[in-house]
Amino acid sequence: MTTLRLACLQAPVTDHPDGAPDPVADRRANLTALADAARQSAESGAHLLITPEMYLTGYNLGAEVIAGLAEESSGPSQQEVSAIAARHGIAILYGYPERDDVGAVYNAVQLIGGDGRPKANYRKTHLFGNVDREAFAPGSDLVVQADLDGVRVGFLICYDVEFPEPVRAHADAGTQLLLVPTALMRPYEYVPRQIVPARAIESQMFVAYVNRVGVERDFVYAGETRVVAPDGRELAVGGEGEELLLADVDLADLAASRDLNTYLQDRRTDLYGAQK
Repeated sequence: MTTLRLACLQAPVTDHPDGAPDPVADRRANLTALADAARQSAESGAHLLITPEMYLTGYNLGAEVIAGLAEESSGPSQQEVSAIAARHGIAILYGYPERDDVGAVYNAVQLIGGDGRPKANYRKTHLFGNVDREAFAPGSDLVVQADLDGVRVGFLICYDVEFPEPVRAHADAGTQLLLVPTALMRPYEYVPRQIVPARAIESQMFVAYVNRVGVERDFVYAGETRVVAPDGRELAVGGEGEELLLADVDLADLAASRDLNTYLQDRRTDLYGAQK
């Protein structure tokens, strides 16, 4: 069976001693930090590095700033992340604001392979509050997947995982490892503590939920990154500060859990139609 080692970058918000953000400088600082994390992760044997939601630019910046930072999926950020991935031989999932060819802006994540080639791009489908709805259009593709070192990985972003339906859709589509970059703020710590383990168990998959830390405008990010196995075991747990966490995802454990916990095969789909 296949084992994949993950590295989860629980990243801080870029520090602004003078209180004045500089989004362009922030992007450069975050790319520099990403390169260092990729080096450390590869040296630790990881084949995949996961960053938080909107990692490259920041998240709670306001719609006007986000729009000014948005770029196409094949834009300069992708080129720079691709170079980092190829240099260190590690796949990277990073969060960024994506602009499409008609000008709509999405809260997106992109997976770059260890060879530097793009493998998948996902746009957040469930928008959270004004911070999302004022800045982003909702994505329309619920299930986006890629094969990585023999593991079928899928993608959601933050609020998406708080709904059971997207996770179950991934289970039905064969996702084995669900990657969930997030920017979860206080007081919603129950999400990594309770909801994420429940999603892993009820849909029988590994879930890697990777959060920010620090303060960004009126948001205090909660940290508490989690990697949870399909039997509910916590393979990695973050605290409240900056960390690079490692976890091993073993598909043999997934097979054993699905044999024991038969939720997927025991469903009564004949009863689950729309209710009036």
